[in-house]
Amino acid sequence: MVRQNAVPSCLGEDCQSEDGSSSKGGSSMGTKFTQIILFVIAAAWLAACPKPPLQEVPVEGQEPTGVEETTKENPRVVASLQLTDQGRRLLEERQPDKAIRVLEQAVSLHPTNGQNYYYLSEAWLMKGSATQAKEFNNLAEIHLKEDTEWMIRVANQADRIAESEK
Repeated sequence: MVRQNAVPSCLGEDCQSEDGSSSKGGSSMGTKFTQIILFVIAAAWLAACPKPPLQEVPVEGQEPTGVEETTKENPRVVASLQLTDQGRRLLEERQPDKAIRVLEQAVSLHPTNGQNYYYLSEAWLMKGSATQAKEFNNLAEIHLKEDTEWMIRVANQADRIAESEK
């Protein structure tokens, strides 16, 4: 009979080979130490690798800086503009309460759209609340100051509010 090399029949526990020698299964102490050292070196090397720059995530209600916001880039703006138009139509139909609800939703989606404030001012003026109308007129002025055509509307609206307060 030809005898093969003595191979332990167990792994990870005390084993006894066919020739009677005893050994501990798994890796030796030196091999484990080498694995730990290699792991530490690999971790240090990965930690030193350059990381891609983090992109700033815009905060809700904050305008992006340096990038013109277009309707293609932001679906919230598209939805807000649709609500603005809906609110304007409700005002034409003399439904200020419904218009206020719709325009407040538009403001929550795009708070820097001054037209929403202008139309909210119109709705409150229609309801006879000059104080509320004045507040929204002031906000419209802040957000529409760069648009000459809208500033004329805002100024005329402020005159009508002042008249209603007398």
